[in-house]
Amino acid sequence: MLQLLHIENIAVIERADIELEGGLTVLSGETGAGKSIVIDSIGAILGRRVSRDLVRSGAKKGFVSAVFTELPPALCQLVNELDLAGDEGDTLHIQRQLTADGKSSCRVNMKPVSASTLRLLAPYLIDIHGQNDGQKLLDEAHHIDYLDGYAGNAALLERYRPNYQALLALRREIHALETGEQERLQRIDMLSFHKDEIEQAALKPDEDETLAQRKAYFDHAGKIAGALERARLALSGDDEVGGACAMLDEVSAAISALREVSDAFDGMAEQAEEVRLLAADLRDSVAAQSGNLDFSSAEREYVEQRLDEIYRLKQKYGGTIPEILAYRDRIEAELDALQNADDRREELRGQYREMLRQTKNIAAELTEARRTAAKKLEQEIVRELSELDMDKVRMRIAVHTGTKLSAHGFDTVTFEISVNPGEPEKPLSRVASGGELSRIMLALKNVLTAGEDVGMLIFDEIDTGVSGHAAQQIGRKLSAIARKKQTLCVTHLPQIAAMGDHHLRISKSVRDGRSFTDVSPMDRAHRIDEIARLLSGEEISDAARKNAEDLLDAAGQGA
Repeated sequence: MLQLLHIENIAVIERADIELEGGLTVLSGETGAGKSIVIDSIGAILGRRVSRDLVRSGAKKGFVSAVFTELPPALCQLVNELDLAGDEGDTLHIQRQLTADGKSSCRVNMKPVSASTLRLLAPYLIDIHGQNDGQKLLDEAHHIDYLDGYAGNAALLERYRPNYQALLALRREIHALETGEQERLQRIDMLSFHKDEIEQAALKPDEDETLAQRKAYFDHAGKIAGALERARLALSGDDEVGGACAMLDEVSAAISALREVSDAFDGMAEQAEEVRLLAADLRDSVAAQSGNLDFSSAEREYVEQRLDEIYRLKQKYGGTIPEILAYRDRIEAELDALQNADDRREELRGQYREMLRQTKNIAAELTEARRTAAKKLEQEIVRELSELDMDKVRMRIAVHTGTKLSAHGFDTVTFEISVNPGEPEKPLSRVASGGELSRIMLALKNVLTAGEDVGMLIFDEIDTGVSGHAAQQIGRKLSAIARKKQTLCVTHLPQIAAMGDHHLRISKSVRDGRSFTDVSPMDRAHRIDEIARLLSGEEISDAARKNAEDLLDAAGQGA
């Protein structure tokens, strides 16, 4: 159960500490006083999406915290599995901080968690019936969910839904293989051409760099030959002029002759001889290079053609030779898959047939479970409605079973009702008034949550469209529910307010030009005034007070 709710800087609530007890707590107040803010704050600690506008104007952050006690065993187990247990094993502390820029942070027992973790805990903590649930009840698409919840079909649906999704995926893949046959053949032809073209080129890594160097050699053939010839003439000379080598021979011989005169010329003679030998070696290298010059026009044509071919392949398949070869490897794998498509298609068809068989079997189990549960749920809802001043109602939960599978199996479900004797059952959306819909929703909620582990039920204006005796009956039903689960009801009706074991009033005031909302528990005297206000408006008469006192006494709320 929810024991304590702390709200700080949330919309018009600057600060509020709300202590809650077991039984039925009613929450009343004028329209716009902030009742919905309390519900929104509770939604925040349950991990619901919240707007940045929820933070009080002028505040940097808002804060909501809650203390839950008397935790059900399933919740304790989940808390332990999530490693969120606190020092008090039977108590859960949840906090959520909201910032003005839209960010939020959450804690459970002082440990940081995500909002999704709060949503995992929420089904065991509080079930909120909001004003939009009535519209959801009118939408027949949700009726199958209500029935599955009552039937306890969660385990079957957990088996069914992955199978159904797998069926859809297999169907899409088979369809793609069947309808894309022409495209597949065209793709095979194109990729085969690409593969053959690349393989016929017999590319080698770095081949283009080697060929580029060779082409540069051919492009500068005249320059190379001319330079070598000039070097040869300078070193060797011709018939008319001697070259540098001949001169250095004379220099070396002349200086060597001086060694006979004095040892002082030994070093000079050695230098001269060294230069002479170096020049001779250079002359021989130049001669060798000149003799090895190969300017084959056939080779040059081959190099240029080969480079053109590689350039063309780069333009089509990749910017470098390694990229071209990698592309070839990829298309080989794709070709293998495309060329084996027939085998793959037959394999997929076999998988589809087996998956279809399994899925149909689970769908049949769902149908049987739904039909069995529908009869029981009809009876329980009718019994609940008879206690809500709708004793002439007839209810039928129609399970329509088709032959095609959907996300729910073979079935669609429709809640049909007759509120007047002699009238046939018709869909809810066609016959139920606002007041009737509120009571049907209350009956359904009571039945569906009876066996659930949720610790608290919240009914946000369940009294929409009802008054008089029907309102009194709703109040009694809420009181009966509250004997089993802690219940909070936001109401505008005095008949329901009088049934509360506890009564909180939401009031709004303006101080220094700003709005402030307060949440106050009320004793009997204040409850009489509040119920009288609900009866007659702001001008409370003695008669209204007496009527309010009678309502409290009739409800047994003497304290």
